[in-house]
Amino acid sequence: MCTRILYETGTGTYVTGRSMDWNDLQMDTYCWIFPRVMKRDGGVGADSITWTSKYGSLIFSAYNLVTSDGVNEAEMAGNLLYLAEADYGDAKTSGKPTISVGALLQYLLDNYGSVAEAVEGIRSDPVTVIAANAPNGRPVSVHFSLSDATGDSAVLEYIGGKLQIHHDREYRVMTNSPIYDQQLAINAYWDLIGGKNFLPGTISAADRFVRASYALKSSPRFKDRRAAVAAVLSQMRSIGVPPGRAIPTSLTSRRRCGEPLSTTMQNVTTSTP
Repeated sequence: MCTRILYETGTGTYVTGRSMDWNDLQMDTYCWIFPRVMKRDGGVGADSITWTSKYGSLIFSAYNLVTSDGVNEAEMAGNLLYLAEADYGDAKTSGKPTISVGALLQYLLDNYGSVAEAVEGIRSDPVTVIAANAPNGRPVSVHFSLSDATGDSAVLEYIGGKLQIHHDREYRVMTNSPIYDQQLAINAYWDLIGGKNFLPGTISAADRFVRASYALKSSPRFKDRRAAVAAVLSQMRSIGVPPGRAIPTSLTSRRRCGEPLSTTMQNVTTSTP
């Protein structure tokens, strides 16, 4: 359970905010700086895709294995969030090079300098993503967001073994389940009700999506960089999950167990055209 927003400042720059909600306080998170011209592979054996990084990047890792958040030197940012419905397909029948789910965001940061470029490069679905479990046993079942210095935004989801791309500057909020087009439909309903009248208040992904959308639309566009970052952090904290909070049974699914979780990390990335 996580949340990502894309905030526009009063000077036309952008700040991406992200909260990490997880059931393991020992995520072994590290910050890495990677150079350009770094030789890489997909990390899943002989059929792994190989590449040489075009851009350097600064990233956060989960369990010191997975690139969960990052920004490259072209100021394209990316985030990885949980999605119970993710289905990457069958690598045995795809005939395509493979890549670990934990390496896909790094692949995008290494190779593309803008959201539009990344969307064009990944649109043909050139790799098969290989699923994995985190060290705590939970599946790395995720979707991905991209943003850049122009305010462009995209959400990438693997549903039923197929890559689905949602690409639009207006896609500035992302949480978890349900899949993104359903999230947009739920949010459209709450837009009609109006946030000044009533907002849903649980920690469910759908409720956080609605509250984050309302807060983002309501927030002033600060020109001062520090005020802009503070505004994003404030919005992230408003949908945070206190330590030890259990997901209510009504909000769980077959792949989202009801064990305690909490907001373990929040970060912001600023991008300047």
